[in-house]
Amino acid sequence: MSLRTVSLRRRVTLSAIGVLGVVLIGVVLSVDALFATQSKRDVDTALLEKSRVAQQLVKQRVRGADLVRRLEGRGVEVLLVMPDGTVFGQAPDGKVANEFSRELIDGSKITMYAAESMIAAAQTRLRRLLMVVGFGALAVTAAAMVWVVQRALAPLDTMTTLARSIARGDRGHRLNPSRADNELGRTAAAFDDMLDSLEGSEERTKRFVADAAHELRTPIAGVQAVAEALMQTATAEERERLNLLLVRESRRAGRLVDDLLALARIEAGLELHREQVDLLALAEAEVGRTQLLAPDFDIAAEGEPTFVSGDPQRLAQVLANLADNARQATGPTGRVRLSVSTAGSFALLVVSDDGPGVPPENRERIFDRLVRLDEARDQRSGGSGLGLPIARGVVRAHGGELSCVAPADVGVGGWYHNGAPHGTASSNPNPNPDTGAGEGAETATAGADERIVRRGAAFLVRIPLAE
Repeated sequence: MSLRTVSLRRRVTLSAIGVLGVVLIGVVLSVDALFATQSKRDVDTALLEKSRVAQQLVKQRVRGADLVRRLEGRGVEVLLVMPDGTVFGQAPDGKVANEFSRELIDGSKITMYAAESMIAAAQTRLRRLLMVVGFGALAVTAAAMVWVVQRALAPLDTMTTLARSIARGDRGHRLNPSRADNELGRTAAAFDDMLDSLEGSEERTKRFVADAAHELRTPIAGVQAVAEALMQTATAEERERLNLLLVRESRRAGRLVDDLLALARIEAGLELHREQVDLLALAEAEVGRTQLLAPDFDIAAEGEPTFVSGDPQRLAQVLANLADNARQATGPTGRVRLSVSTAGSFALLVVSDDGPGVPPENRERIFDRLVRLDEARDQRSGGSGLGLPIARGVVRAHGGELSCVAPADVGVGGWYHNGAPHGTASSNPNPNPDTGAGEGAETATAGADERIVRRGAAFLVRIPLAE
C-alpha cells in the first residue's frame, strides 16, 4: 500500500476554492441566461405597450412623422406605412432583439423594432459586475481558507507531535479525544488504541526477552560449571556423573531454544500442511506415546472419530504439550483422560486430569509465556513454561481456540473422598460427574463427616470440523 503524501492543507484549500469557482461559474451562467430571458420578456412587454399608445395617438389624430417621433426612443425604432403607401421612419440596419407589428384603426401598419443594443448593454454591465464580484469572492475565500484549514487541521499537527515524541522514547502520552463520534475523534481513538497495542507489545517483548535470558542463564551457567568441573576431575566415575549433568543441562537449554523458535514461527505466521485429521486417532497415538514414557500412568482416550482440516504434526504437538502438562500436574499416580466429541460445527477435544487444578484467576494467565504456577515442579521436569502458549498458538492457527476451563463446564474431573479421621485423601472409584456442582463443589454422602470433592483441570480445544 502506497499513500500519496501531498500537502493536506494545500489539497483542502485548492479543492474548496475549485468547488467555489465551479459554483460561481454556474451562478454567473445561470444569472446571465435568466437575465437574457427576462430582458426579452420585458422588451416584448414594452413593444406591446407602445402599440397601445400608438392606437391612442391615432385616435387623437396624430399621424405620419409626428406619430413615429413620439413612439421612437430608448432603443425602439418605428416604421409606419400609411394606407396610401407613404412610409415614415425606417427599419434598423443591424440585428434586432425583437419586433412587433400592428394595424392601426386608420388602416396604417406600424412595426416597432427593439435594438439588440438595448439588451446587450445591460447584459454586458451585469456580466462585468458578476466577474468582479466572483473574482473578489474567490480571493477572499482563498485567504480565509488558508486560516480556516490551518485551524481545522490543528488536531493532525497534535497527532504528529505526539507520534514524534513517542518515537523519541517519550512513552505513555495519549491524545484522549473529548468525542469519538466524529472523523477526528475516531482517528484519535484509533491512534490511541494503536499506541496502547504497540506499547503493550513492546513491554511484553521486553519482559519476554528478560525472562528468556533469565531462563537460559540457568542451564548455560550449569553447562559452564560442569565443563569447568570436568577439567579439574581426575576420576572416571566423577567424569561420568558430570557428563550426565552436562547432557541434562544442554538438553534443557536446547529445549528452551526450540520452544522460543516455535513461538517466533507462530507469531510470524505458522505454515500449515492441511489434510483430513482424525482427532481420536491423534489422541490414541498420544496415549501410546505417554505409556511408553510412563508405563504405569493412567491415561486413556475416549470418544468418536472426529475429522478436522489441519496439520497432523502440529495438532500432535498440541496434544503432547497438553498431555505432558497434565501428567506433570498429577504426578505418577494421577489420571488423565483425552475426550473427543463434536458440538455444532466444531470438534471438541478435552484433556482433563485429577490434579490440584488451576485457580480461576490463573486460567488465562497460564497461557502467558514463561509462566509456571509451580516453579519447583516445573523446573525439575525440565519445563520451560512455553508449552501452553505454543499449543494455543497452533490451535488458533487452525481457526480454533484453546482454553482452560472448570471440569464441571465440560463434565469431567477427578474425585476424592475428604473427611477421613485425620483428613487424609483417597481415590474415589465413582466417576459420576453429577455428584458435584463445579470445581471445589462438595456433596454430602452417606456419612456426615464424609464429602466428595471435585478437583482437577481441563483444557478444551475447539477446532472447526472438516467440510
